[in-house]
Amino acid sequence: MFKWKKLGRVFNPTKYKDKSWMREFAQAPSVLIFDKFVRVFFACRPLRDKNRQYVSYTGFVDLNRYNLFEIINISKRPILQLGERGTFDEFGTYPVSVIRKDNEIIAYYGGWTRCESIPYTVSIGVAKSHDNGVHFTKFGRGPLLSSNILDPYVVSGPKVRRFNERWYLWYVAGTKWLETNSKPEAVYKIRMAYSVDGINWTRNGKNLIENKIEKNECQASPDVIYYKEKYHMFFCYKYSLNFRNNKRGYKIGYAYSDDLTHWIRDDTKAGIDISRKGWDGESIAYPHVFELDNNLYMLYLGNQVGRYGFGLAQLEDYKQ
Repeated sequence: MFKWKKLGRVFNPTKYKDKSWMREFAQAPSVLIFDKFVRVFFACRPLRDKNRQYVSYTGFVDLNRYNLFEIINISKRPILQLGERGTFDEFGTYPVSVIRKDNEIIAYYGGWTRCESIPYTVSIGVAKSHDNGVHFTKFGRGPLLSSNILDPYVVSGPKVRRFNERWYLWYVAGTKWLETNSKPEAVYKIRMAYSVDGINWTRNGKNLIENKIEKNECQASPDVIYYKEKYHMFFCYKYSLNFRNNKRGYKIGYAYSDDLTHWIRDDTKAGIDISRKGWDGESIAYPHVFELDNNLYMLYLGNQVGRYGFGLAQLEDYKQ
């Protein structure tokens, strides 16, 4: 069982008014560790346009390695440009997961486009950086992973890791769209792909995590670590409908595995929950776990899926 101690909110994008592309949200944090700082990538948004529509960009914030609440740098511009008209990432790059490969940094990201019968669809793109993640160049104008016969709907939420000389990509796959009185809402589950080179992926279209709160439970942000001779997955889950601005929104769940394929869910062992009040008093989401100087930390989003930033927790205790 994990026991996390919440340390507080690290970054609130609404406090910064000098970047038109970063006015709200700091979603899906993903870290790269450097000698003197920790670079946290996140997805953000400008204010809505005249049609009340959002776009999403990705930037970063650098935290002092020895004081993770000290912000020493914020990206001057997005790390990725939106795609041209008609491409899969025309309207957003969210979320992003980064990993080092030789002298490059590789970013896997969700590319958003708008649709007619549904609000959006998402595919997974890939880009690389040669300047420590300040700028990224896309591998091409099209997606790396998109809908196919196994995943016919949304393909999003990439989280990449390497274990035992193999690349693993946990992602979110849409399974249906639910009709509502306003706009359709997506149902999505956690799935996995593997690769030997990070480019060519094999997927089987199988859901990894059982449902807990309802059949149409939505699951997202699967982050996997190897700790104490076991694989651990932290993810978030919510109700499919009526989940905005209330306690039907995201909470953090947990599952463990011995082989990365078969997972046993036990949310009671996640060790972190919503607060009684405040910026994370309704929901917590998008966990990202990383090790730094012999300590294990978790970055996570608060209310409204990170509209007011992300916070930090530190592992206080763990019992098998």
